[in-house]
Amino acid sequence: MANIRSADWKTTPTHHVEGASTRFAYRRLGPDAGVPVVLLNHWGANLDNFDPPIVEGLAADRPVYALDYRGIGTSGGTAPLSVAEMASDTIATIRAAALAAVIHRHRPGQ
Repeated sequence: MANIRSADWKTTPTHHVEGASTRFAYRRLGPDAGVPVVLLNHWGANLDNFDPPIVEGLAADRPVYALDYRGIGTSGGTAPLSVAEMASDTIATIRAAALAAVIHRHRPGQ
């Protein structure tokens, strides 16, 4: 993933990475140094559903990557039908981004 900086979540641009033969959407906020936090939303939610103060707080001292699932938001393909598919896509996206280690946070359904 490119070296991308933004002042806040609302102005952070959406970018894409290729993984598992699919174009996945993501946003990145925070410094370059530190173990990245990878945020995943509840099924059917897109990048705009993340709470800006939470993302900005996490990004104060480490990089934060928020991902859209396959078929959600501006990610390509058809939305996954199982948690296993969502997990496989997440792993593919992390690998395509060349992130060696990550901290994962999943926001379960509401």
